[in-house]
Amino acid sequence: MVNMTVKEILSATGGRLLCGNEDTVLEHISIDSRSMKGNDLFVPIIGEKQDAHRFIGQAFDNGATATLTSEHDAMDLDQPWIRVEDTKKALQDIGSYYRDCLKLPLVGITGSVGKTTTREMVACALSARYSVYKTPGNHNSQVGVPITLSEISAEDEIGVIELGMSEPGELTVIAKIAKIQMAVITNIGVTHIEQLGSQENIYREKMSIQDGLMEGGILFLNGDDPLLKTTKAKEGCKTIYYGTGENCDYRALDVHIEEGFPAFTAAFGQKRVPIRLAVMGSHNVLNAMVSLAVASECGIPMEEAAKCLQDFTGFKNRQQIYHVAGMTIIDDTYNASPVSMKAGLEVLGSITKAERRIAVLADMKELGEKSPEYHYEIGEYIAEHPVYELVTLGEMAGEIARAVKEHAPHILVKEFMEPELLVTYLNKELKEGDCVLFKGSNSMNLGPVAEKFYRP
Repeated sequence: MVNMTVKEILSATGGRLLCGNEDTVLEHISIDSRSMKGNDLFVPIIGEKQDAHRFIGQAFDNGATATLTSEHDAMDLDQPWIRVEDTKKALQDIGSYYRDCLKLPLVGITGSVGKTTTREMVACALSARYSVYKTPGNHNSQVGVPITLSEISAEDEIGVIELGMSEPGELTVIAKIAKIQMAVITNIGVTHIEQLGSQENIYREKMSIQDGLMEGGILFLNGDDPLLKTTKAKEGCKTIYYGTGENCDYRALDVHIEEGFPAFTAAFGQKRVPIRLAVMGSHNVLNAMVSLAVASECGIPMEEAAKCLQDFTGFKNRQQIYHVAGMTIIDDTYNASPVSMKAGLEVLGSITKAERRIAVLADMKELGEKSPEYHYEIGEYIAEHPVYELVTLGEMAGEIARAVKEHAPHILVKEFMEPELLVTYLNKELKEGDCVLFKGSNSMNLGPVAEKFYRP
């Protein structure tokens, strides 16, 4: 926040000052009592398991300047305590208030798969001409987005904000806080189908990003997605399609692989720009195309944006490739869905110099009652691709193993329920010349397992 005062917090939230000075200046918001950046407002969130009000004292001990509270009515202290009815709602009100003070345009990214990679690539393309702010980490929720907005500074010229969703109505809330000028929907998959019930419900929820799309804004849609290719933006907004089909305004032509990396020609109107990416996986062609589309609509020629994109090498736990002890390790452990699992396996298959391709796969979470079926389909996919060995972690991943055993008995299969036993096995099994993919949902903690094989 740029020197926001307690008085402005009171105005934004309708809160009441219990003690302290309303002219106190605040620069950051924190929901973690252990971590303060300086002049922080601490927001104690009441969660399902824990009420952070009990940590207000710790927050002040660690450098907080002020706090919200919904559980205190009278205080006699030097620091500002602000009484509100609901601390999470107050945080959202602060985010919305601060957004109204900002003049820069924002690009909102949502979708079932690829939000974060798309966010990073869009920001990369825009950096060809602008100072770009982007969502840090995975702060894309009802709590994370207001904090993300509060960290935008006067030096930032455009922002790329990831907008997540895990329950009905959540995207509407955060989109209205963000008040975006451009919206991107990457695809409609089955992630969160456990909470939302059907892919059609997921589609409707993803489309609610438009509840925060400003008049005259642009909706960028994946023109290759069956549910998005015929969708139109709401009245008063423009629709732009990107992808590989003839229906797409920004289109990737002649998509092929060069030494394991996607290459293609980006086309818009009569313009043609050849591109070779530095990240593996053909799915990144679509991420690149929407990045070029957003940059172009922001006045950046495709040639300029393409130069930046060609230097993009990805980031932690998302198809990061390491060469260690004669092995190739692919760390794709940040999260997993059926679509991204197949994309990871495609990257594994594209490593042409591998002597043995080994897939280490863990459970995919939040897939609902069809979870066994989705996992089994991954096994069927593996059976048709050049995989030497499958190693699984978790109960649902056992369905992947079952499908491989049934459809490709020549593929070696090992199953584990405990990470420690998995690590012990891999330490004995892996050798020079192997290419190993680690992929699973974040909650399966496969990331630390992968790191054991590429960290010194």
